[in-house]
Amino acid sequence: MNIEIVKQDKNEVEVKLDSITVAEILRVYLNEHGVDFAAWRREHPDKPIIMRIQSDKSVKKEVSEAVSAIKKDLDKVSGLARNR
Repeated sequence: MNIEIVKQDKNEVEVKLDSITVAEILRVYLNEHGVDFAAWRREHPDKPIIMRIQSDKSVKKEVSEAVSAIKKDLDKVSGLARNR
């Protein structure tokens, strides 16, 4: 998976992603955890996804916390699947 930072400020980040799945999961978790704005767009299916994230807090910290929450939930799901 490729990730490229297009624009970075303290309270706003734009990144290019090549995975719509990662972009959508990250968007959902960021919005659930209180960022001001998290959305992605894609001009064409052949083009990369542009994701924009804005927050009053540090965007880097918000993304890190969202990724940790995603990993925690995935571990729970994989644990349930192994116990069957």
